[in-house]
Amino acid sequence: MKAKVILLERRPQGTPTESDFRFTETEIAAPAEGEILLKALYVSVDPYMRGRMSEAKSYVPPYQLHKPIEGGVVAQVVESRHEKFPEGSVVVGNLPWQDYCLSNGNGLSKADPNLAPLGYYLGVLGMPGLTAYFGLLDIGRPKEGETVVVSGAAGAVGMVVGQIAKLKGCRVVGIAGTDDKVRYLKDKLGFDAAINYKTAASIRKALAEACPNGVDVYFDNVGGPITDAVYSLINNFARISVCGQIAYYNATELPVGPRVESRLLIHRALLQGFIVTDYAPRFGEGIKALAGWVKEGKIKYEDTVTEGFENIPRAFLGLFKGENTGKQLVKVAEYKG
Repeated sequence: MKAKVILLERRPQGTPTESDFRFTETEIAAPAEGEILLKALYVSVDPYMRGRMSEAKSYVPPYQLHKPIEGGVVAQVVESRHEKFPEGSVVVGNLPWQDYCLSNGNGLSKADPNLAPLGYYLGVLGMPGLTAYFGLLDIGRPKEGETVVVSGAAGAVGMVVGQIAKLKGCRVVGIAGTDDKVRYLKDKLGFDAAINYKTAASIRKALAEACPNGVDVYFDNVGGPITDAVYSLINNFARISVCGQIAYYNATELPVGPRVESRLLIHRALLQGFIVTDYAPRFGEGIKALAGWVKEGKIKYEDTVTEGFENIPRAFLGLFKGENTGKQLVKVAEYKG
């Protein structure tokens, strides 16, 4: 059979465009012994993928030119010669941007359609949820009564960070890019305050008003001027968890911002970057906690779903325009239970 494939055609210079991707088809053989044929149901697009499109050294190898892009995918087994993954079962793992592909099962885990919506396995019960869980609780270590600030707060990671911080008894302030997202954070997710950084006359002044007792924990998803403003408000022994720097992902030159070392020294603050895969041995712990909170209604979650395999690149590009609320997914096919 033939499968649709999306290749990285060229390495983006600055902000990616649709011309950086190429659609093609590839022949898929019948699965051999120990293999499964998978049909993609949901494809995840994530900001970190922009880094892999560059040749710059990072924590994961770059994508290869003229090869399929890969990322988080929920897929259904349509043909199996693997005892662990029977036909009809659903799996989640790192797979190529193809509507059908073969796998030997390595790196795949099963997803239960009866436990949660399948998209959740790429969101709150997947990499974004685990990123929020470990980045906040292990590095941020929020305590009751403290103030937690989250940038990119209406994104897949940020909305979970804020809700976990509320569960820990904190005052939570979110930063987002539209009035609708600000209302969503306050009215639906229970944030104590939220700021539209695009319309605030002064992000520093708006943060100072929202954080009258300073900032104890900052979960940084964006970097740039927003983060500079938060640093001006940190308290003694503040903890700063660096998860993402989307403000710089498309930069052709790295901008120079304020020097923060003296402020970190004066306030004896912790600044730590992390990658969620560092916590792989503890993923079971995180998934159990997150699933419990979701089931109890203590964590609400939202996906932005784009329909159609052909729209995967467009959905990816939308991440850098702030078009998504929560996890950005592309629905490729219906689950057949």
